[in-house]
Amino acid sequence: MSHRKETEAMVAEQPIEDWAQIPWRKLERKVYRLQKRIYQASLRGNDKAVHNLQRLLMKSQAARTLAVRRVTQDNQGKRTAGVDGVKSVKPAQRLALVHHLRHHKRIKPQPTRRVWIPKPGKAEKRPLGILTMLDRAHQCLVKLALEPEWEARFEADSYGFRPGRSAQDAIQAIFMYICKQSKYVLDADIANCFNQINHEALLHKLQTVPTMRRAIKAWLKAGVLEDNVFEPTTAGTPQGGPLSPLLANVALHGMAHAIQQGYKGKDKPRLVRYADDLVVLYRTREGIEQARSVLERWLKDMGLEMKPSKTRVVHTLEALEAEPPGFDFLGFEIRQYPVGRHHSGTQNGKQLGFKTLIRPSKEAIKRHREALRTVVLAGTGLSQDALIGQLNPKIRGWSRYYRSVAAKKTLNDCDYHLFPLLLRWAKRRHTRKSASWIRTRYWRTMGQDHWRFDHAATAIQRHVKVKGNASPFDGNLLYWAKRLQQSHPLTRSKLGALLHKQQGKCRWCELYFAESDLIEIDHITPRSEGGTDALSNLLALHRHCHDQRHAKKHAWSAPDTSHLTEEPDEGKTFMSGSEGGQEGAIPLAYYQNGLHWVLDLAFEEDRSRMRKDHSQQNFVVLRHMALNLLKQEHTAKCGIKARRLKAGWSEDYLRKVLAA
Repeated sequence: MSHRKETEAMVAEQPIEDWAQIPWRKLERKVYRLQKRIYQASLRGNDKAVHNLQRLLMKSQAARTLAVRRVTQDNQGKRTAGVDGVKSVKPAQRLALVHHLRHHKRIKPQPTRRVWIPKPGKAEKRPLGILTMLDRAHQCLVKLALEPEWEARFEADSYGFRPGRSAQDAIQAIFMYICKQSKYVLDADIANCFNQINHEALLHKLQTVPTMRRAIKAWLKAGVLEDNVFEPTTAGTPQGGPLSPLLANVALHGMAHAIQQGYKGKDKPRLVRYADDLVVLYRTREGIEQARSVLERWLKDMGLEMKPSKTRVVHTLEALEAEPPGFDFLGFEIRQYPVGRHHSGTQNGKQLGFKTLIRPSKEAIKRHREALRTVVLAGTGLSQDALIGQLNPKIRGWSRYYRSVAAKKTLNDCDYHLFPLLLRWAKRRHTRKSASWIRTRYWRTMGQDHWRFDHAATAIQRHVKVKGNASPFDGNLLYWAKRLQQSHPLTRSKLGALLHKQQGKCRWCELYFAESDLIEIDHITPRSEGGTDALSNLLALHRHCHDQRHAKKHAWSAPDTSHLTEEPDEGKTFMSGSEGGQEGAIPLAYYQNGLHWVLDLAFEEDRSRMRKDHSQQNFVVLRHMALNLLKQEHTAKCGIKARRLKAGWSEDYLRKVLAA
């Protein structure tokens, strides 16, 4: 099929009658194909093809539907209203929103509702602009078209607000640049970056189609509403919109190229940026000062400037004037220490004489301990389960953010400081009991763990940096699926095991997970019906797939060969259509587990083909045969059959093998 016919088929209008019946897998594929073509055209420098493909994507019903789903179902702020008061959009209203986006050229942006939120660990507050639901969906649609174009252009060492990249990637990049040589560092911060970007400079830099240019300009000039007082916006991009992080990255794109002009070979300054926080690394002080002057001139053209109170020049190994060695970046302390020959690294056979260590910064540790202290002191009237429920998310999130660096001692110290707080909390509940009685009641030894909390239980696991300019839009789905299967610093261990088991795919829609996806864990057999938290009873699903699965769990009347449509019920039984007289009724929970066993072993290589080409009756037979195989007493015989199943033989041969 030619590109023209394929593209026309992508944007063809298909009426949507029921939100729950939308083929999300098909829509995701359509949008991704267009985004991949936009990315490839941008890599080639073919701006005309990029703009044509962006127009097609904006017209596509698939893109409009996905944009609405993202802001009404996936977004964390889906229940936060803008100036129009609309929130928690229902399925019927979502369909109307999709239809409204069809005429996106007529949409007039509304002012944003300003909300002030505190900065973590500081007395300052950050302005947040809350858009209306229609403007959010429109911005998300524009982002679907713009992001692939700029992902092909962004610099390799830009990590903030980009799909597939994280703070751990930025820290690992810094480590790679300094681990073999001590360097001077320009530690800089851009003052009020989001609020001071020059509108005209940003629009000129975008060089996009007139339709999107007019829409983006209207959003930038829409103004803000605070306490029913309207205030026009003359600069900046309002924080809180889906498009704002991308626009900020576009505005800051090009800094690394500017400071490296005039240098040849590999001996050039390196700039690592995460949003508006950046560091410049070079071996000489003169090079750092020159990069500083270049950055100041470059930022001035965008209406920005560096914050003097947060901008300084330091050295990674030695004290520089009044500045101690090392620097803090993204909550990490990065420093080099002089060591002897037994601990020193080597380069080309020569000892370096120092060792690079990255640890949680002192400010980050102080903020975390204070946050735990606040929770414990405020929870004096809470039960043990309620207090644990409030502490665990903070402990796990903080520990896993820092588990990719040298943080073992810090994690143990956090447990050491948490224990007296919890002991004090327990003594307030039992004022007449002794300390030994309290310890016996609330702290017990489990195996080799003696009063160990989640801080110390977190294992140190090094993070693998993302490859150079790799992007989720480059088409290398295997690479990105494997990156997510590796225990990502922000991925829970149980989720990591499920992702490995499911080969990086959602069990409902069979699409690969992306790092920006919101993943939820669902139970096959609900806990209310006796299900457990064992991995065999869990599924990793997209958030929207999780909603769709539970919306369909009572609709088992119509057979569906592509999805699980009902929660298993131990009280119900199922009879095999062709083998029912041999074994009798089996519990539906075992039937469901048999399904996953067959999917994982028998049809792992070509699961989608088996689902399409074989009827529900054939699957019933194979599932029941798989259950019979599991009940065999001879493990050697089961192993032989499992290997034959894995080989991917035909269905007839499978029946003969299973019936043998």
